Amino acid sequence: MSRPAPFLRNALIAAILAAMLAACGRGDDRAVEVAVIGDPSAPFATGARLPVAAQLVRAASAEGLVGFDEQGRVIPALADRWIVTDDGLSYIFRLRDGTWPGGGAITGESGRAALVQAIRALNGTALGSDLAVISEVRTMAGRVIELRLRQQVPDLLQLLAQPELGLTMRGNGAGPMSLSRDKRTAILTPIPPQDLGLPQPENWESRRRKLNLVALTAAAAITRFNAGEVDVVLGGRFADFPRLDAASVSRGAIRLDPVTGLFGLAVTRTDGFLGAPENREALAMALDREALAGALNVGGWTATTRVVAPGSADDNGTVAERWPGQSLADRRRTAAARVAGWQDASGKPPALRIALPTGPGGDILLRQLVRDFGAIGLGVRRVGETADADLRLVDTTARYARVGWFLNQLSCANARGPCSANADRLAADALSEPDPIKRAELYAQAEAQLTIANSFIPFGVPVRWSLVSGATTGFAPNRWNIHPLMPLAMHPK
Repeated sequence: MSRPAPFLRNALIAAILAAMLAACGRGDDRAVEVAVIGDPSAPFATGARLPVAAQLVRAASAEGLVGFDEQGRVIPALADRWIVTDDGLSYIFRLRDGTWPGGGAITGESGRAALVQAIRALNGTALGSDLAVISEVRTMAGRVIELRLRQQVPDLLQLLAQPELGLTMRGNGAGPMSLSRDKRTAILTPIPPQDLGLPQPENWESRRRKLNLVALTAAAAITRFNAGEVDVVLGGRFADFPRLDAASVSRGAIRLDPVTGLFGLAVTRTDGFLGAPENREALAMALDREALAGALNVGGWTATTRVVAPGSADDNGTVAERWPGQSLADRRRTAAARVAGWQDASGKPPALRIALPTGPGGDILLRQLVRDFGAIGLGVRRVGETADADLRLVDTTARYARVGWFLNQLSCANARGPCSANADRLAADALSEPDPIKRAELYAQAEAQLTIANSFIPFGVPVRWSLVSGATTGFAPNRWNIHPLMPLAMHPK
């Protein structure tokens, strides 16, 4: 077989190189494709309780006073700087020099109005309860606003960075990305810093890319990721974690966030068998948490019997894991005796209706609960997540890692079943206690009261996972399960 002439060979090589460079250029310039596990309409949801996709879109298109970077650290946003007074009861923010979408300068007055509106919209939610410590939002000179607090809140910046605190004017946010919609796809484009009143770095335009975000079922998102049609999958929970092995997803693509939070069953009834705290405790005693850890097959998953994650800030260590020295068999004998005592006095308890999510993880959890509760003489019936239930799965990550967050989530103001007024009172006293040692003691007493109430049956820490392709930049696992879109849309410097 004859070889091509040198000039033809050189021309062929040049053509191949040109094609490769063109392909690289297209790859660099193409939009970042992000899929979030959830309902297809979720990216454009509104209201006080936003699904994950809507939180991501809100944070990208309507930043608050502060925001998060990809590592979950608080960074400047609408406020380019701030100070905290020595007593910790006043936060003073200086807003950046810029304009709202559609015109109008960002001023202290307009920033205050937007913040007050955002806080009011959260009334009746757990986050709204966290923000109740803000006694006043004041306008100061020029572009300065002040937040006055009823007591010290070490995690105030963490709260203000939440997506729900994204500020809008006439329904529009000030970036850092512009938002448009193509059917059920959210199209987000980084806004040039100079348009936001910020200095624009050199070569910034060549670094930015569009980002397309859709919400899909977990099965569809995983399939598209494996096919290379999606760069990042966000919003993974325990319910769909087993799908990753079934779909042969590369282990190198799986990112687990080291989160803390609540993962367990909330009791939603105050009558019948579940009306007595000791009967609710029987359910907690019957659980084989080690077996659940093995069944979930999540590396590093931590089980706990406490309602507060061990090691949280303000945890003085005086509240320990429950039932020390008792084996699972010992606990189950005690629990079975309580069920039998109820049956002798009141008749056989009806099967417990447990609201669980769909998905293979939910199926695994159901089988475990059938086995564990069956061991003490109780039946189990699965119902949908929104159906009437006796027990409802709680699977939520902490917005800040302090005892107060856990107590707030399970307070009488936010509970849908039994609660502890004593725990609420002690938690309120702890909030206003300036001495850190006494404050931790009050929190420990509050946790003890909440434990006695047995209104929440803990399993362990929540499970949060993402899928990330090898070429993706701007993503980092973090303890808050926070993965902002802006860093994903920017090429590294």
